[in-house]
Amino acid sequence: RWLAYLLFFILVLTICLLACLGLAKHSRCLLTTMLCCGLLTLILSWASMALDTAAAVGTSDFCVAPDKFIMNQTESDISAEVVHYYLYCDQSLSNPFQQALTVFQRSLTTMQIQIQGLIQFALPLFPTAEKDLLGVQQLLNTSETSLHQLTAMLDCRGLHKDYLDALIGICYDGVEGLLYLVLFSLLVAAAFSTIICATPRAWKQLATRDRDYDDMDDEDPFNPQARRIAAHNPARGQLRSFCSYSSSLGSQSSLHPPAQTISNAPVSEYM
Repeated sequence: RWLAYLLFFILVLTICLLACLGLAKHSRCLLTTMLCCGLLTLILSWASMALDTAAAVGTSDFCVAPDKFIMNQTESDISAEVVHYYLYCDQSLSNPFQQALTVFQRSLTTMQIQIQGLIQFALPLFPTAEKDLLGVQQLLNTSETSLHQLTAMLDCRGLHKDYLDALIGICYDGVEGLLYLVLFSLLVAAAFSTIICATPRAWKQLATRDRDYDDMDDEDPFNPQARRIAAHNPARGQLRSFCSYSSSLGSQSSLHPPAQTISNAPVSEYM
């Protein structure tokens, strides 16, 4: 579960990084990718929040009366006396297995006494039975050790302590963790809802900026695009300047009247 949420958190960070890069570079491709991933993450966030909320509510209902719930679930399989003994572990209650354990212990003790008597009195008469008698004695000793371990395991104190630790882990730490996950999913869903709602506006602003940028006059000297073109093509700029200078000279010559020609004819012709 925690690994799944870690991967989900990495996905959220990746989508946020794509959004930042798309806005910084004015990239429609990145914004489109971010929008698709954001929709997927939004669906996952709402699904995660619903699942965590259901788990938290179910766990809270269980923690209201866990003993009653366990007794209702086990009443058809386990004796109520056994369940009550381990759930409450009251010192006034007797171990329901104590009678059977006592019978087993007495039987083992009786068999050990008998084997000890056989080893003491029968071995002088039947020396070949020594190996078998010693094997039986060792088996009885092992059985007695196992019986002591079983008696300790069937005691209610150990199981009751584990039961209380499990309840604390589920009803306190578990529910608290689920509530944190619900809060995290809600914040992620709200954040991505905001991002998805803001993406069309950013897209519209990028489209408006591109349209205004295309409407600029390429001949405008204050146009940044014209400056970049002139910087990359200096010969073209010089040629344009020369043509402009030639055209300006032509226009100036057309504005002035032609100069009068001085005749070298003799004065007598005018007389």
